Amino acid sequence: MNEPKQKFSASLAKDAVYQQGLRSFMEYRDLGIADATHDLHTTGLHKHECDFQMFYVLKGSIKFVYEGQGERTFGPGDCVLQPPSIVHNELECSDDLEILEIYSPAVHPTVVVERMPEVTAAAR
Repeated sequence: MNEPKQKFSASLAKDAVYQQGLRSFMEYRDLGIADATHDLHTTGLHKHECDFQMFYVLKGSIKFVYEGQGERTFGPGDCVLQPPSIVHNELECSDDLEILEIYSPAVHPTVVVERMPEVTAAAR
């Protein structure tokens, strides 16, 4: 019998703990996904080889640069769908940033990228 790719995980708001993480200027709340799936993160330009990635800004602001899209800043109520394997980098965020981010599958490769790909006229 095959082992499941994921195990059940529930993270309750009343038990939330925020701590230092990947970026020194942000605090992170582990929602249990990393333990259930062994997720990998990188810094700098990168892409996620996943089927689905989106985030919704609950509070604060965050600035990204995206392949073919340039720099974009998002604030409360903004929802962003990042296409699979789009090259991006988080440039900055406010101290009070809170986002809800959803990936599928939760276990997926994150690939460091040396430079932003050139956008061809046909791709625009």
